[in-house]
Amino acid sequence: MAELLVVRASGYAYDSQRKYPQFELSNQSLKQLLGEGVGGVILYGGSVNELKERTNILRSWSKYPILLCADVEEGVGQRFEGGSWLPPPMSLGLRYSQKPKESLVLAEEYGKCIGNQARRCGLNWVLAPVCDVNSNPLNPVINMRAWGSEPEAVAALTSAFHKGLVGEGVLSCAKHFPGHGETRVDSHMDLPIIENDISRLNDLELIPFQALINHGVNSVMTAHILFKNIDSSYPATFSKKFLLNLLRKKMGFDGIIVTDALVMKAITKRYGCAEAAVMAFEAGADLILMPEDPMIAINAIVDSLISGRISINRLETSLYRRRREISKLQKTLSKLICRQSSFQSKEFEDTNHLDLADKMIDMSIEIKHYSYIDSSHNQINLVRVDSLSSTPILTISSPALIIPKRLGCKNIIYHPDGVNPWQAKPQEPLAIERLGRGRILLQFFVRGNPFIGNQEDLSLWIAAVKQLQKNHLLSGLVVYGSFYFWKELLEILDSSVPAAYTSGQMPKAQEKLLQSFLQTKKEIVNTNNTFIDFTN
Repeated sequence: MAELLVVRASGYAYDSQRKYPQFELSNQSLKQLLGEGVGGVILYGGSVNELKERTNILRSWSKYPILLCADVEEGVGQRFEGGSWLPPPMSLGLRYSQKPKESLVLAEEYGKCIGNQARRCGLNWVLAPVCDVNSNPLNPVINMRAWGSEPEAVAALTSAFHKGLVGEGVLSCAKHFPGHGETRVDSHMDLPIIENDISRLNDLELIPFQALINHGVNSVMTAHILFKNIDSSYPATFSKKFLLNLLRKKMGFDGIIVTDALVMKAITKRYGCAEAAVMAFEAGADLILMPEDPMIAINAIVDSLISGRISINRLETSLYRRRREISKLQKTLSKLICRQSSFQSKEFEDTNHLDLADKMIDMSIEIKHYSYIDSSHNQINLVRVDSLSSTPILTISSPALIIPKRLGCKNIIYHPDGVNPWQAKPQEPLAIERLGRGRILLQFFVRGNPFIGNQEDLSLWIAAVKQLQKNHLLSGLVVYGSFYFWKELLEILDSSVPAAYTSGQMPKAQEKLLQSFLQTKKEIVNTNNTFIDFTN
């Protein structure tokens, strides 16, 4: 029975290192639960070497084969230091209409890179690809995580990604069924309610999922969304109409159905831990991901079996599916044993992985006029970021801060939980005098992020850009992440204003963009692939 649960743990070895202790179980609890037969662990944090050691320890605590997974949709380096961190999938979705063949090749390489590195870290299940069609540009949680905004493109790209991923000896997961791309609410924060009917799903959302099912995807993750015109009583995670009638019977999927995390507020605001676990299992889910309290969830499902609410046959079917998918790994892994030793190399990222990251970042960079920085005048580097909590995007060593500082800029960081920069003037909302004197390089880190939601009204920043232009104080503008926000800014930017964009937010993307975008009259050419030093 405990095999049905997947619990959250830190990739670090010690309890004191946990980044999210409210979600990540202690080592004592993990050891106890794995000893009692819990079937899976989802991991976050640490380096690739630490993760390798961690997964070995977790396996030693379990008597049975376990699923070890992670949300590494954009590369192992997205969650674990030392791995490849790739630009978001939407980078290829944007390119697909112009260069479909090249995009499909890169999508397969994207999958190979993630699968190869995940396996070498000890993971055997990658919670990707995202099959959501991002039909709503204002989507606060999917956004650039999607492979596109057109269903056929998403289907083609995710299929290519899937081929590369599973060929490296890990299990795959199509998410978030039946589609999270239309939402305006982050299900981590609340329950999205959608009016789409079944004909809309057939024409749009379901197309990528059906393609992945046809290609043998190992698992499908449910979405915590209420489609009120299809099932007005239950979100998809708890709906037999979606999981049994649609996914199993109509679409022919016989792999693992796994819930999205049950600790998300779309669920916890409305259902208790015990009720949520039983309802998901009763509706057709095979694996219960991140219940609030694992023991309460286990006991509740046991009680439902004893009472006859759920049949023993239903339990046996889910256990069979889980064990069958694990057994599939052995066939692929036997072909890859000779490559296992590559983890012992000095560098975890091989040349192919490095080249892939570089190529994808390079092709995502768009520059509309270069910005010329005059170090003899006051300059301000104003950086807007979604959050500063446990993010590797912006640290004291990030190129977005270091490179402008070397050019003589004063760094100022704004985030929604920081000091309020606004004043009560709709046409001039930014309190410029609080920033100090000087022209402003404005850098935006904006994209859909789980648990962030619609925390900040970005229309204020649109007005602020207009304000800075009007006062001739905008020396340059950079957007990292959301292509949708970039397009919105281009509509109001003066044609002469220097501006640049990249879909990547990682340090390498910052460095590549800024080294091209920021210019000086006495620029020193960098020949060592390190930061350009403009100070001499």
